Amino acid sequence: MKFQDLPLLRSLLDAVEQEGYEQPTPIQEKAIPPVLEGRDVLGCAQTGTGKTAAFALPILHLLTSNPPRSGRSGLVRTLVLTPTRELAAQVGASFDAYGRHTQTRTAIIFGGVGQVPQVRALRGGAEVLVATPGRLLDLINQKHVSLSAIEIFVLDEADRMLDMGFIHDIRKVVALLPKNRQSLFFSATMPDDIRSLADTILRENPVFVAVTPPAATVDLIEQQLCFVEKQEKIGLLVHFLQQPSANRSLVFTRTKHGADKVVQKLRKAGIFGQAIHGNKSQGARTRALDGFKGGITPVLVATDIAARGIDVEEISHVINFDLPNEPETYIHRIGRTGRAGTQGIAIAFCATDERPYLRDIEKLIKTHIPRLDEYPHRSTVPAPEPTDLRSSRPRQPLVQTKPGGNRRRSSGGQGRRRPR
Repeated sequence: MKFQDLPLLRSLLDAVEQEGYEQPTPIQEKAIPPVLEGRDVLGCAQTGTGKTAAFALPILHLLTSNPPRSGRSGLVRTLVLTPTRELAAQVGASFDAYGRHTQTRTAIIFGGVGQVPQVRALRGGAEVLVATPGRLLDLINQKHVSLSAIEIFVLDEADRMLDMGFIHDIRKVVALLPKNRQSLFFSATMPDDIRSLADTILRENPVFVAVTPPAATVDLIEQQLCFVEKQEKIGLLVHFLQQPSANRSLVFTRTKHGADKVVQKLRKAGIFGQAIHGNKSQGARTRALDGFKGGITPVLVATDIAARGIDVEEISHVINFDLPNEPETYIHRIGRTGRAGTQGIAIAFCATDERPYLRDIEKLIKTHIPRLDEYPHRSTVPAPEPTDLRSSRPRQPLVQTKPGGNRRRSSGGQGRRRPR
């Protein structure tokens, strides 16, 4: 299928073409038609699948084609709720790019910066509002935002919303929305608590769409595992970052303090890196991300929450300095390399106390991550026996991985860009 085959306005198709996109991703192909029909959608899709365009394009079509239900122009008609500032900025930029040939205006509001420019943008008559929960409720309480005319509500990355403790804020926002609305609900995972939340937001019988990243993308990621004790991790990290191939590396830590500590120790070793996490100001986070995207900062050290919204195609290495305690998070992390037809390396460090996390990860992906036998700071503690992949939990893998860790080339479409 090509974008031309979708029943979208010519102005939107022209914008998509100008962005360099030809074919919709699976989530776009599955989600755009029911959204255009006015159906509620429950989508299971992670970062990098083209999820944003899957709701932005049909929303822009509906807003442009239909007059406001309230009969009053200048009111917010669509609300997109996101968990982080970075993701809000990314989603807002996508609406601007795809809607460049329409009259639809987008406003973005999030905390950590002054609210005056955001309030000014709202007063300018924005029809699409992209917001984080805290700042949105603040501006509602100050009477700067009204949700009375909302026709379409999007909850993006719902699982991360719950992880960040936004469940009560979400419920407050939903209670202020008109009952007669279209709702779109997206999450990278679908555990029971996420489905329960979806049931309170979506109308009966929503359209369910689920996709995983293309296998060819994962095939381009060479996975590696190092058994190393905590006190040896920094030395091993320095070793990998000093390799000529490590030109843009994303390092994951479990805590904010851990991210700052890693950056300090890397700088002592002569490696320039910056941290990005929730305790950083919005200005510092933006500067760090811009430096990483522009190649000025070769290493970005991030927590999982802060990393949501980071969309950089040419990341050479993803290094799990700390293994995540949720196995699905491992898949989200490594999926940030090996994009757009490029090859990438995902390295995981595993200390003795992290071995239960490794077992859960390998059960989920249903393969053993290839072990590196020779590397500096190799742990003297014997490596455990390979994990029994027969999980007691009947879980479906989110990606298909190839044992052996060999990098493969895509069988087609290498380098083709797809909308986010």
